[in-house]
Amino acid sequence: MSISDLYSSGKHLQEIGHFASIVKIAKIDNVITDSEQKLLDVMAKRLHISSEEYTNILKNPEKFPVNPPVSYDERIERLYRLTKMIFADEIVDLQEVGILRKIAVALQFPVDNVEKVCDEAIHLVMNDNDLDNFTAAIKKVNLV
Repeated sequence: MSISDLYSSGKHLQEIGHFASIVKIAKIDNVITDSEQKLLDVMAKRLHISSEEYTNILKNPEKFPVNPPVSYDERIERLYRLTKMIFADEIVDLQEVGILRKIAVALQFPVDNVEKVCDEAIHLVMNDNDLDNFTAAIKKVNLV
């Protein structure tokens, strides 16, 4: 196995973990709405999730670890995608926010600042900020 194979398989494991996190948020109320389903389909394609992986992740997303990327910007992008899933059904509930905070910790955002980071993330997505504005704002709130 070459180095590039190891990297790609490691990267794919990160993508699987990220997709599983998105599914966890979508399934928090035990219903995947049409808008959530559309976002899941888009994210699966973007993350190169096969149809078999998709099915397995939908059945049991807890089985797949988060595997955060090393890059801070990539971790912020993951937070952005997760926050967008919270708004996919246009209803934000406390369980979704709780899962978002847990996943943010798994993405290596500081435990003592994760509430502030997630609150800002929700505010930014609620106000239709794009990824660039989201990234800049999260960096200001998180002060890494």
